[in-house]
Amino acid sequence: MEINNVILKTVTKIVVFIILTFAVYLFFSGHHTPGGGFIGGLVLASAFILLLLAHDIETIQKGIPFDFKLVAALGVLIAVSEGAGSLLFGKPFLSQAFAYIGIPYYGKIGLATITLFEAGVALTVVGVVVTIILSISEGV
Repeated sequence: MEINNVILKTVTKIVVFIILTFAVYLFFSGHHTPGGGFIGGLVLASAFILLLLAHDIETIQKGIPFDFKLVAALGVLIAVSEGAGSLLFGKPFLSQAFAYIGIPYYGKIGLATITLFEAGVALTVVGVVVTIILSISEGV
């Protein structure tokens, strides 16, 4: 018997958008306030988990055709290669560089290499958490 989850599916569309926006905010606010790749990745993974609860796994895997084990591996690769990139310039492992660039009509913005490391951490967290949830749900 199919359970009619119209309210859950409708609310999920709105809430997932809010969660994704909050995850991006947490990711980029991590340099000056609490947040960053780990917390942003956890919040992003919670959006995927909410989608999995509202819909069945096959529908979500059809709409988001990622192998989350590969997402986690890509995140580790990005984080480690960003850390090892500083070794190429004779700096200690995980040293960061920071520069300002000018964008027309916007002004100067600061860019830091730590953002790449945080992106790797976020991808790793999302990949691992969603893989764990999918592995648990296969047994049910």
